[in-house]
Amino acid sequence: MLLLAGVLLAIYWAPEDADQGFSQKIFFIHVPVALTAYACFGWAAWKALRLLLKGDERHDLESYTAVHMGVIFGVLTLATGSIWAKISWNTWWTWSEQQLVLFLVLFLFYSAYFMLRFSLEPGRQRANISAVYALFGVVLIPVSFLAIRLAENFIHPVVFTRDGPQMTTTMFVSFLVCLAGTLALAAALYLNELAGKRIDSRLRELREALL
Repeated sequence: MLLLAGVLLAIYWAPEDADQGFSQKIFFIHVPVALTAYACFGWAAWKALRLLLKGDERHDLESYTAVHMGVIFGVLTLATGSIWAKISWNTWWTWSEQQLVLFLVLFLFYSAYFMLRFSLEPGRQRANISAVYALFGVVLIPVSFLAIRLAENFIHPVVFTRDGPQMTTTMFVSFLVCLAGTLALAAALYLNELAGKRIDSRLRELREALL
């Protein structure tokens, strides 16, 4: 509901960009989706740290699910960014832009997480190795974010500065509603998938006990 409200506000309430016109409105989806991907990877790293410090194996499943959510929103970030770039700048992708390449590296790093995880036998060793991998990946998040902030070209215009958001009030409110909706969607998907995985895990334990 929040996300739908945000999209409607962005389309019908927020003004069109003076340079890019209506196509700029994809900003209200692209940026919240990217920030949500960062949040999911950060949450995965936090749960991984909790596993290594506390030894509670439930954090392994939570970290794994968060990585899965982050990869899904990473795909959406790359897709919406490419569409926006094609419409506005007539290019789907350019390898010369460090901020684009760094996000792709972040996405591929976490995609490889699944290859590592499922190449190992289930157990404490797999949980620990997966946790260490997820923690290493979180280092790429500030690097990717700062690359966008420090870029000196038009691919990623900076709209949040020390002077505040460089947009009208209606645009900023629409952006915040979209961001809240995207985060809420990610949280709902995360909790739903986590509940399903926990049920599967309990069923496997019951089958093993019966055998």
